[in-house]
Amino acid sequence: MNYFAAMRAFAHVVELGSFSKAADEEGIKVSTVSRYISALETDLGAALFNRSTRALHLTEAGRHFHGHAVRILDDLAQARLAATSLNARPQGLLRLNIPVVFGRQHIVPHLPDFMAEHPDIRVDVTLDDETVDLIASGCDLAVRIGTLADSRLIAKRLAPHRRTLVASPAYLQMSRAIAEPRDLEDHQCVLFALQPRNIWYFNTKKAKRTQLQKVAVRGRFRANHSEALLDAVLAGLGVALLPTWLTGKAITEGRLVTVLNEWNVQTTTGATPAIWGVYPPKKVVPPKVRAFLAFIEQRFGDPPYWCRIDAHANEGE
Repeated sequence: MNYFAAMRAFAHVVELGSFSKAADEEGIKVSTVSRYISALETDLGAALFNRSTRALHLTEAGRHFHGHAVRILDDLAQARLAATSLNARPQGLLRLNIPVVFGRQHIVPHLPDFMAEHPDIRVDVTLDDETVDLIASGCDLAVRIGTLADSRLIAKRLAPHRRTLVASPAYLQMSRAIAEPRDLEDHQCVLFALQPRNIWYFNTKKAKRTQLQKVAVRGRFRANHSEALLDAVLAGLGVALLPTWLTGKAITEGRLVTVLNEWNVQTTTGATPAIWGVYPPKKVVPPKVRAFLAFIEQRFGDPPYWCRIDAHANEGE
């Protein structure tokens, strides 16, 4: 018996829940998978699965063996990758997990160029605003926005995550002028429902060290989704604090106007947020992951292109 081939087939049966799907994944016959599993059970002296007509369930022995087998197979894959990565071209299936709105606007539009540059890479994109477990889900790379929590993942900063205050020209024409942060207390503000407190923190860009101004804001409209907030502020419902990657196009088209440009605005007083590429810890980073990180970082630019749009619009005011 080829023990590594048998363990790999066993791991695929567990992952896919089917002998036939494991056979398709391995490119072998179902009978070969069945023979591998039988040979393993004979060698171990224990059943690995409890079989029924509808499902496969690991036995206690199967669960223990699976945990060790997965680690051994991963170590083997890493050993092969370490030996070949220096001369290897990026190839294979790249599984990406990206936030919905940011992904649609700033990742997916660039993927055709990335795939043209790397014809041996296939891309599987999951758009999801939830923080998924990359290791358990088998994702190669995720794009995350904000302040990262401590984790086992490796993170690469791809771009800053800056927010700016925006309002529609129509709203500003019918409202009091906004000359300083405290003026917002008399305005309708469009609020993000997932922010724990309706407080925005300001410090001036003119001084290197200034104390934060804390402004309590209020408004009649609240939502938990960035595109809904953008639609609301475009409709004239108030002033919103939105990321520059979301507002750049509307600003340059004149549908939104930035206010209090001489101030930095934050929703928390913690670490500076950013846009990150995160991936599971590996002894050797797969070439396909390195290729995507290098590509998207170059495509975003420094400063990122959406901030250049924002700055150009402000200069024209």
